Amino acid sequence: MKIPSTHKPFFLLFALILMIWGSAFNPTTVFVQTGKGEVVTTTLYSKSLENTMGENPNRAISVYLPPGYQIGTQRYPVIYFLHGFLSDNRMLQQMAGLLDFAIETRKIRPFILVIPDQKTTYDGSFYSNSGLFGNWEDFTAFDLVKYVDETYRTIPHKDSRGITGHSMGGYGALKIAMHHPDIFSTVYALSPGALTIVREYGPNSDTFRELSRINTLDELNKTYFGKVIVAFGRSWSPNPNKAPFYCDLPFRYEGNQLVTDPLVLEKWYANLPLHMIDDNLENLKKLKAIKMDWGRNAGDRFTIMCEMFSQRLENVGIKHFAEEYIGTHTDNIYTEDGRVPNQMLPFFDFYLKFAD
Repeated sequence: MKIPSTHKPFFLLFALILMIWGSAFNPTTVFVQTGKGEVVTTTLYSKSLENTMGENPNRAISVYLPPGYQIGTQRYPVIYFLHGFLSDNRMLQQMAGLLDFAIETRKIRPFILVIPDQKTTYDGSFYSNSGLFGNWEDFTAFDLVKYVDETYRTIPHKDSRGITGHSMGGYGALKIAMHHPDIFSTVYALSPGALTIVREYGPNSDTFRELSRINTLDELNKTYFGKVIVAFGRSWSPNPNKAPFYCDLPFRYEGNQLVTDPLVLEKWYANLPLHMIDDNLENLKKLKAIKMDWGRNAGDRFTIMCEMFSQRLENVGIKHFAEEYIGTHTDNIYTEDGRVPNQMLPFFDFYLKFAD
C-alpha cells in the first residue's frame, strides 16, 4: 500500500507508538540508557567510628546515581568501591564520566556506585577494626550499607551487592568480602596491596630501618612506606601508650640488629588476607565470584603478593579469577580502554542480580 506523503508523519508516529507499546510486553527488549548520571555527596555519622584519637566519625559518602534515577522507580544493585591510600571519596567525581560511558556502551546495566571517605589522619584506615582509631570495617559493612539501603532505591540483598577497590581499597574489598559473604556476594580487587609481608613491608627492607631512626610525626610525614607501615600498625596493632605513633610494630632495629615481636606479628597476620584464608574458608566458599588483577610492572611487592594469594586460593580449592595485565599500579585502570569499564564493571554485570 502506498502512503500519501501528507499522511507519512502520522503513520510514522503511529508506528513508533506501536513499537514502544509492543516493547513494553517483549521480555527480549534491551533498554539503552543514555545521558549522565549524578554524584551525590552526603555525610554519615558512624558510632562504629567513635574514638579518642581524633579521627572524625562524620564521613563523607559519594554516591553515583545512574541516568534516569531521579525520574523513575526502578531499584538498582550497588557496587561499593573502596579508595586507595592517600585518596578519598572525591575520586568519584572523576570516575562519573567513566561510569556513564560504561552504561551507555552497554558494558553494564544501570547501577549505583558508592565510595566512602576512609582517609584518616594517618592517610588510610585499611578498612580495619582498629578499636583505638575506630572500627572501619564495621562502618563499611554495617553502617554504610544500612545507610545506602535506607536512602536510595537499592536492591537490598547480598546478591545485588558487590565490593571492589584499588590498592588499599583492593585489600579492603578482599578482607571485608572474606568476613561478610552474607552482605556482599561478589568481590573484585584491583591491584590489591597489603596481602602479606614482602619487599618494602618486610623486616629486612629499608622501611623498618628508616622507622627505627624516626621519632616525630614530622619526620614520618616525609616518608611514604614509613607512613604505610604506621598505618598498618594503627589499624592492626594500636597502642595508646606508645607515642608518637600509638602502635606496635612487628619489627624494629636496635642498631643493626633486627628484633622481631612475635605477638605483634600474629596480630598483623590476622589482618593480612593471605594469612586469613584458612580461617575464612567457609566464607570464601559462600561468595558467588572472586576476581583480582594486577599490573605486571607494578613492582615486585604487588606481583609477588597477588601471585601468592591467588596460588593459595587455588591450593585450598577456592574458585576465582586472577589476571596479570601489562601495566603499572596506576595506569590502564581509570580510562575508557582500562580495567574499570572493561573488566571490573562487566564482572559485576554478569554476577550481580539486577532485578528484585
